[in-house]
Amino acid sequence: MRLLDILLGRTKPVPPDLDRLFALPSAAVTLEAATGFTPTGHGAVCFATVEGSAFEQTHKEVRALLDADADRDGPPVELVRDGYGYSWLVSRRAPGPLPPLVNDLHAVNSSMEVNGFGPQLLCSLAGFQDGDGRRLALVYLYKRGTFYPFAPLPGQAQRRDNALELRVRAALAGDLPVERDLSRWFPVWGAPGL
Repeated sequence: MRLLDILLGRTKPVPPDLDRLFALPSAAVTLEAATGFTPTGHGAVCFATVEGSAFEQTHKEVRALLDADADRDGPPVELVRDGYGYSWLVSRRAPGPLPPLVNDLHAVNSSMEVNGFGPQLLCSLAGFQDGDGRRLALVYLYKRGTFYPFAPLPGQAQRRDNALELRVRAALAGDLPVERDLSRWFPVWGAPGL
């Protein structure tokens, strides 16, 4: 960083570190012990919508890579577009241990990055649920290299359980790099995989 950047308050962007996703399985153990939330087996990677043959080829490569594993509910990776214009590559596995899902998310992110779509990557999420049916996602911000919890409240209104999110943040502070700036805890309403 140069002196002028420091004086003007500019910060150097954090380089993406996809290996941080591998911290999710140990964080899931802590999360279950502290809050009772367990992995649903569902997760997704969100990116700005991309069109064209290069992306179609990348999608085929990801599907072929993940198709070898039969421990999933449905196709290896499903492409879904949301109402906000973003695309999601969704992985659905059986509920239980998180490492296979994390491997899927890492493979999708890595393939996108290697094939030149890194700038379009926005976030990845892993879904959790408690015994009462409440949902929670741990969201990884690709460009920040940090995680945050997102807990939508049940019902039609777009409301979130802020108290639960703050409790999850406190519980996982030692396991994950949690995003400190709460204004970056973006709601991911209707996210596939949640």
